[in-house]
Order: sequence, then structure tokens, then C-alpha cells
Amino acid sequence: MSLSAYQTEFLQLALDHEVLKFGEFTLKSGRKSPYFFNLGRISSGMAMRALGSAYAEALSVSGIQYDMLFGPAYKGIPLVTAVACAQAERGIDMPYAYNRKEAKDHGEGGTLVGAAPRGRVVIVDDVLTAGTALREAVRLLKDAGAEPVAAVIALDRQEKGPSGLSAVQEMERDANIRIIPLVTVQTMLGYLAGGGADDATLAAIRAYQAQYGVSP
Repeated sequence: MSLSAYQTEFLQLALDHEVLKFGEFTLKSGRKSPYFFNLGRISSGMAMRALGSAYAEALSVSGIQYDMLFGPAYKGIPLVTAVACAQAERGIDMPYAYNRKEAKDHGEGGTLVGAAPRGRVVIVDDVLTAGTALREAVRLLKDAGAEPVAAVIALDRQEKGPSGLSAVQEMERDANIRIIPLVTVQTMLGYLAGGGADDATLAAIRAYQAQYGVSP
């Protein structure tokens, strides 16, 4: 499997900062996963800069046309800021906004902060699980008169939910937006097979995907 440079750099960043860990982890679904992915482990300036650059490159490669960025509270707030800064380094001054979870009843008020939502909007978030935050972001943007067209996320677990579809597939169907992952589990496996994980770990992830993964 051929990986883009930004995917390789992102996966190495994930390993270096223990965003990606191996073992046995109980997920919210109750499943026992052989790997765990926590983007909250990115907690330094240099690491966040590298992460923002990876997101910006994924957006560039996707070819999607958009007018602004939006970060759902809470994890999407530092992410959207980092991506906007990465775009600025490329000479693209992209406006962005984010939301509060609690409406502010003084000052400027409301739940939205930053640029006024307008035009075609890309939502920036970490990992799509239940999709609650992303669905709320879609609703907020539409209510504000903007058009959410895509969401860029770090990882697509490619894992079946109760409907038989993955969270990404459900979101694309229900919200009619495109989901752009930096990497998928299959991409991750391709990278790890090059020495990022031992044979037992690779076998465990492949077995897990065989049981719970969606069809390619």
C-alpha cells in the first residue's frame, strides 16, 4: 500500500506521542480493541504544528472547495486553529469558527465564536465515533446559513456499528457531507507492517477488523 508523505508523518507522530497505543482496550461499544487512538495526546506546540500541517495537506489532496473551517467543541477547537495556521503558512488566509457547548448570555452572546459561518464549510475534528459532535456542528452551520460540505478527521476505524455501516458511512449518508480521514485502519496497518508494530499486534488488529470491520 502506497502512503502519502503526510500520512507517513502523521502515523509516526501518532506513535511518537502515544496517540496510537497497542494492547487490550475496552471501547464504549464494549468491544475489546487491540489498539487505542487518542489524539488528545498531542500536547506540545511542535506536535500540534505537525498535526495541523497533516490536516491541511489532507484537505489539499482531497480537492474539496471550501470557504472556511469550523471546529466543534471541544477537541475541534485547537485542531481548527492549528489547521488555519497551517493554511496561513501555505499562503491561504482561511477564516475559521468554533462553538461553545454552553451559550453565553453576555458580551457577544450565543454559541458560535470566530468568523461568521458562510459559504462552504469544512468541519475539523479528531475521530468520528458516535458522530454526536459532528451532527451538532452540521446543524449549527445550517442554522447559521452556511453549507457544511465535508469533515476532515484523523482516523477512520472502518468499524461496523449496529446498522452494519461504519460511523463514517452513516455520517456521509445522513448528513450528506464528505468525510476525509487522514488515515484509515487499512492505511495504518500498511504503515505498521513496515516495522511500526510486532507481528502479534498486526495479527490482532487484522483479526479485529475481520470480525468488526466494514467491507472495503
